[in-house]
Amino acid sequence: MTVSIELQMEQMGQRAKKAARVLSAAAPAAKTQALRALAALLIERQPDILKANALDVDAAKAANMDAPRLDRLTLTPRIMADMADACLHVAEMADEVGVIEQQWQRPNGLMIGKMRIPLGVIAMIFESRPNVTIDAAILCLKAGDAVILRGGSDAICSNIAIVGAIRRALAKCGADENAVQLIEDTSRETARDFMRLDKYVDLLIPRGGAGLIRTVTENSS
Repeated sequence: MTVSIELQMEQMGQRAKKAARVLSAAAPAAKTQALRALAALLIERQPDILKANALDVDAAKAANMDAPRLDRLTLTPRIMADMADACLHVAEMADEVGVIEQQWQRPNGLMIGKMRIPLGVIAMIFESRPNVTIDAAILCLKAGDAVILRGGSDAICSNIAIVGAIRRALAKCGADENAVQLIEDTSRETARDFMRLDKYVDLLIPRGGAGLIRTVTENSS
């Protein structure tokens, strides 16, 4: 039985919401462990990720992609090492979840404060640079947020391989792998449904050129 795109997005949103509730209460040490595990997996799976990236690059060349975009699409061992280093860097950053920034007392004795808490579910739409997949995922995980990623069709093989490593790292640490999900259908119809998933998504972030930002502004709810 074929599941409609709308239902697929609904199910993805449900999984993300459930994962976000658990992740929001995760101990800092658990998030650090997951990020360190991901750094190791990126190195371990580098040959597979580079092989997947080569498929994207070959397809892009066949489609006569211009040199600057092709350069942004291409992964190298150096870039992979930088991605792993980024995981370790974010892992060592201070965990701000639960930090009380301000607190004051009302005349009636009631204490009021401002506390940093996770947003919930973040959706991110971005273009062909596959290392953005890592950037978005690790920052969301550190902040205690689940994330649904939708990259460009140019980098779909790379993104599937990278998100596979992320989800594996989460599973190895006993975390819900649905804290990071990738939309593998890169059609415009799916993108539109994704941008209207306001029942589950708390924040939608477009990262890319003016055209992408305009499309998100015009179509999102």
